[in-house]
Amino acid sequence: MDPKQLSKQMFDFHKTVFERSFAAVVVMQDQAEKMFNMWMDQNPWFPAEGRKAMAEWVKTYKKNRDDFKARVAEGYEKLEEYLGPKAG
Repeated sequence: MDPKQLSKQMFDFHKTVFERSFAAVVVMQDQAEKMFNMWMDQNPWFPAEGRKAMAEWVKTYKKNRDDFKARVAEGYEKLEEYLGPKAG
């Protein structure tokens, strides 16, 4: 087997695993956010400052999560250019 073709197959596998794993993490984080928001809504004693802090925290981690995904995608694009067209 051609080493470049083998590298391409390994790359495709790694990229797929990353994308699916990342999607699973996103689902878990979004679900945790929904559960926490429901908890805050059901507990009126939770201070407004705490709600505001949590909203900021959620906004920040979502932005960083999206930035991370974009950087990884850039890396995959560069490696894909190096490896050339898909092996048929």
